[in-house]
Amino acid sequence: MSGLHPSKPFPEAARDKVNQPQLRANLRKVTHTIREKRLRAVGELPHWEELRLLGEATKDASLANLSDRLLQLEASVKARGGQVHWARDAAEAREIVVRIAQAHQVDELIKVKSITSDEIELNATLQERGIHAIETDLAELIVQLSHDTPSHILVPAIHRNRAEIQALFNRELPGEGGLSDSPAELAGAARRYLRHKFLTTKMAVSGVNFAVAETGTVCVVESEGNGRMCLTLPEVLVSIMGIEKVLERWEDLSVFMELLPRSSTAERMNPYTSFWSGVTPGDGPQEFHLILLDNGRTEVLADATGRQTLRCIRCSACLNVCPVYERTGGHAYGSVYPGPIGAILTPQLLGMQDKNANTLPGASSLCGACFDACPVRINIPQVLIYLRGEVTAEKGVTAEALAMKTVGYAMSSGWRFEGALKLARVGQGPLVKGGEITSLPGLLGGWTQSRDLKTLPPQSFREWWKERERDSE
Repeated sequence: MSGLHPSKPFPEAARDKVNQPQLRANLRKVTHTIREKRLRAVGELPHWEELRLLGEATKDASLANLSDRLLQLEASVKARGGQVHWARDAAEAREIVVRIAQAHQVDELIKVKSITSDEIELNATLQERGIHAIETDLAELIVQLSHDTPSHILVPAIHRNRAEIQALFNRELPGEGGLSDSPAELAGAARRYLRHKFLTTKMAVSGVNFAVAETGTVCVVESEGNGRMCLTLPEVLVSIMGIEKVLERWEDLSVFMELLPRSSTAERMNPYTSFWSGVTPGDGPQEFHLILLDNGRTEVLADATGRQTLRCIRCSACLNVCPVYERTGGHAYGSVYPGPIGAILTPQLLGMQDKNANTLPGASSLCGACFDACPVRINIPQVLIYLRGEVTAEKGVTAEALAMKTVGYAMSSGWRFEGALKLARVGQGPLVKGGEITSLPGLLGGWTQSRDLKTLPPQSFREWWKERERDSE
């Protein structure tokens, strides 16, 4: 997995993952634990549904005036001593970070967990330019040391168990080698390694959870305190922000400070929430850069149905309730945005012509659990169906499309549907074996690859009803 671009179609990538029992067991344990804790945390608030509606309305209002909000944010940040950069795509954003690092002769920097920096593949570019980026979030550090990629928005190392982490730390962390699998001992080893980096590295890179246009305030929420260290100790701070993260007013934050922790980590209040506005002489970083990243977001914004995807606050609640994610894990999606939200965000950011990304809208059972869990009411099933239609339109006239059109024509009229059933009942004869249909020919063969089909009944409900009506006369 690299950035946004899946290297394989989802069905092919998922087939590899569902055949790994240890992976499925790790995923099931963690997602079920988080899911149950979240239900309890959300159940404590009698006004939860009203809060979701307010979150939806607040994000929609900001998106409706996005260009004005961004210009207001730029002016506010500059007024407080910060510098603002606009990046049309990933390449421009990466070059801005490299330019700032080179200007300060930095060959090592520390990072707050940032999925936006993963989206633009920042670490790889920095490495090519001789700059080593150190992840300071514990799970991100595990992923980095194992030369792996994240498979969950909130818990990037969800696919790793304790024994794997013990072996990794003993092998990779300087000065270690005899660690047990005790969580406290493993966390202590990571703390020793990172503390030295916090105190000796002069540049940091972060993502952004929210930004307030009226004050130029930027916000990061995290659970370990590593983010707070990165945001306050280095001399230079660079924050990369997707343009959809801006809010108009300071009061708007209060809505999301309730919605986000309960939806993501099932906590009533986030452990570490950091706010900063520009620079303050003698306090914190003395140089602050804010990079405003588009990278396909304006195209998503222009789409009336897909636009709601930009409400996402990256809580990952939709991942933890998704039956498809639970069985495949995040790597099957091939993008830094896995799960239901990734299935709609990735293809929209890349464009529906991307032959691997456009398979992602099919990665869903359409059960609707993701919509129920989403704190800002993104109707993910609606967008999935819409994007599937876009994929079909992109393919043009195919045998499958013609077959579905024929089925649609037959089902649009009662008498045509009845006639088609009678023909199918006669036609199924050669395919029935032992009272079931075990193999269908041609395009229909996919239906019987992993299941047997029931035969059509000798009498349909319509036929039975007509017969009943005749007998009662």
